[in-house]
Amino acid sequence: MARQSDALLKDYRAKRDFTKTQEPSGASAADKSTGYRFVVQKHDATRLHYDFRIELDGVLKSWAVTKGPSDNPEDKRLAVRVEDHPLDYGGFEGTIPEGEYGGGTVMLWDEGTWEPIGDPHAALKDGDLKMVLHGQRMKGEWVLVHMKGRDSKRKSGPPRENWLLIKHRDKYARDKETLVDRFTNSVSTGRDLAGIAKGLKPKKRTSVAADATWHSDKDKAVDNPLPAKTGRSKRTANLPEFRAPQLATLVSEVPAGGDWLFEMKYDGYRCLAAIAGETVRLFTRTGKDWTEQFGAIVPPLSRLTKGSALIDGELCAFDAKGRTDFSTLKAHLSNGGPLTYFAFDLLELDGEDLTRHKLIDRKARLETLLGKIEASSLVQFSTHVTGNGQKVFDAICREGHEGIIAKEAHAPYRSERTRSWLKIKCVHRQEFVIGGWSPSSKKKSFASLLLGTKEKGKLIYRGRVGTGFDTDSAEALQQQLDKLGRKTNPFDAVPRPVARAANWVAPELVAEIGYAEFTPDGVLRHPSFLGLREDKPAGEVELEQPAAAPQKGKLDAQAGIAAAQAAGIKLTSPDRVVYPGQGVTKADLVAYYAAVAERMLPYIAKRPLSLLRCPQGRAKYCFFQKHDTGGFPDAMKSLLITEKDGSREDYFYIEDLPGLIAGTQMNVLEWHLWGADIDQVEKPERIIFDIDPDEGLGFAEVRSAARDISKALQALDLESYPLVTGGKGVHVIAPLRPSMEWPEVKAFCKALAQRLADNEPDRFVATMSKAKRKGKLFIDYLRNERGSTAIAPWSSRSRQGAPAAVPVSWDELETITAANQFTLADAAARASLADPWKGYFSTKQSITKAMLRAVTDET
Repeated sequence: MARQSDALLKDYRAKRDFTKTQEPSGASAADKSTGYRFVVQKHDATRLHYDFRIELDGVLKSWAVTKGPSDNPEDKRLAVRVEDHPLDYGGFEGTIPEGEYGGGTVMLWDEGTWEPIGDPHAALKDGDLKMVLHGQRMKGEWVLVHMKGRDSKRKSGPPRENWLLIKHRDKYARDKETLVDRFTNSVSTGRDLAGIAKGLKPKKRTSVAADATWHSDKDKAVDNPLPAKTGRSKRTANLPEFRAPQLATLVSEVPAGGDWLFEMKYDGYRCLAAIAGETVRLFTRTGKDWTEQFGAIVPPLSRLTKGSALIDGELCAFDAKGRTDFSTLKAHLSNGGPLTYFAFDLLELDGEDLTRHKLIDRKARLETLLGKIEASSLVQFSTHVTGNGQKVFDAICREGHEGIIAKEAHAPYRSERTRSWLKIKCVHRQEFVIGGWSPSSKKKSFASLLLGTKEKGKLIYRGRVGTGFDTDSAEALQQQLDKLGRKTNPFDAVPRPVARAANWVAPELVAEIGYAEFTPDGVLRHPSFLGLREDKPAGEVELEQPAAAPQKGKLDAQAGIAAAQAAGIKLTSPDRVVYPGQGVTKADLVAYYAAVAERMLPYIAKRPLSLLRCPQGRAKYCFFQKHDTGGFPDAMKSLLITEKDGSREDYFYIEDLPGLIAGTQMNVLEWHLWGADIDQVEKPERIIFDIDPDEGLGFAEVRSAARDISKALQALDLESYPLVTGGKGVHVIAPLRPSMEWPEVKAFCKALAQRLADNEPDRFVATMSKAKRKGKLFIDYLRNERGSTAIAPWSSRSRQGAPAAVPVSWDELETITAANQFTLADAAARASLADPWKGYFSTKQSITKAMLRAVTDET
């Protein structure tokens, strides 16, 4: 190692006269290191900059960051690669004499350790070095990206390597850069640059053991991103707006590990409390203002703060056994009985958005906000237990409670249903829509209610409930049913004996039902009525079934065979291996499409297709087929489309999962689709930019290009969504209203791609010419013309590793390391999680004539 480091330090030593400078020569033995060390030195030389150094191969690999590091992921800070420095340089702080190389003042601005993500040597060579920093100021994930093809020329010697230092979006990221302005003193001596230059003595450290660094008052806010604030000012007391709450996913098993917090699952109404001084507004989970209904808890909430807060929690009432109980809550809301609000999360405080911070910090701030709480208080802090989830669950169930909520301790708050919040129930219960009732011959009200859930726009019958009512509640409910009466059956199908005597109602009322289990045909066994849910719309009530933990790395061939049988498609040679390297069989591939169909079909159904077929698996001969030549199962459909020469050809399309299975039976490994649906083939419903990197360019460059294309589209008021293709690149896709025809859409895309290439000619090219693409990224706009196709979201790819084309969010894209990162098994597991393209089909936008003129005029 000594010989290696000596060779690496040759340039460093050649540039310095160690008889004149106090900088270490690196001749002494380096301190033993228990891990990778990193330092940042603020260097006031000819130009002020920050030297970022990481330990590798016995030296400090070094970059000069001109503006200093930024904790805002949107900032890409230029980092110029400089010569390797000796390890003991990491402790240097002082002044380099004027006239010597690097003359000026050096401050030890940050220090700590770093963890490479992947092989650091390969990453350094590829120009995509990802790392986790454990510094006193720089924390979390960062990346150094070499801008190959954009290095600076020198008068002599090799070009100067230009890199970018970028913060990954994690719990330490900020929307505005905070590091350089907040931290101005040395982490070693507490001196500023002027103090170091004057040779002032180091400042004394405090006696507090936790104070391992030096801070000014403004520094402390960064080191502790969620300080416990107590004083409030009226100027911050603006009433927070409602946010959609985070929802938990039902699972059958308690997650293991110490990264989970476990809370009681309260049996009540979800309630978000928006507070501004004495003003309080209380919202249901769907955003209804129920301040009047929940008025009993307004007074204690109005005394919490003079500032503002947005709190997430559950409004509850206790039954005679001391358990939260929904039926009791309904009664207390009617008769003025006692209520309790359990606060479990803090989303905003004094105008500061806390949702990106980790849960454990949000809860700590919430507990401080609530202050000392008496047992009789109407507002309570929802306590939690860290780890030991199974023991917590067992104890909760023994006491007769509903269940627990498991939450990832370090996860941010997301306004959607996620897998970072899980619910595990001791007993079965959920919401059902009331679609009718059976009459009683013995009482004034119904004998039973007919229940259902919404599935793909249909109300599916789930059985009847006739217990859990008292006389008064049944008669009151009967009055509501009478007002909703209708003559037609709202269910998709109901058993004939039940339908014969039924009275139908408009499916608007939602009932909370407890039950033992479902029968094999999907009907409730031993149901009991618990109460009406006025906070949940009937249109959102779907059958909630426990999700198993995603089994990464495995597909279920038996599930594939069962799916083919259910679709009525004979699956020949189900055991034939189609991906030799991974052992993925045809049945496995069918299982994959069964797992992702719900996510995939909205993008592929009823679009003209081009199919990549591989009759002997991906390793053998494959060919594209876009015309139906016969011999395909009926689930593979076709339509006549007029070609440019006036002839008419049959093009494939599918409508449902049987279509995907039929294609797989016919050895389809890739599904490529037009950018239009079969009803309006002349008017595209999306545009797509395919980023194709030249050999030698890393995925970091592709990611950055995708983000820049998105920003260019956003500047034209067009929202876009990223797709990692399973190959080398990323597709940036913007959905459209089908209003403009292909020639105009292609002209728009060509002009936008050319504008990007003209603005950065050393980085982008908008022509297919191989000669002009060397070292650059090709922005392929040619998929935006009639008849051209692109890989479908969620499609398998005929490539090594059995990858899939997977939609991701823009934030998630920053964490993706390769376009083929997701295997089929990975993608199948992702399909059960929150949809990263949730807003795709609700994005209503068009390319206007003005937009077309704007981009074509500029080019």
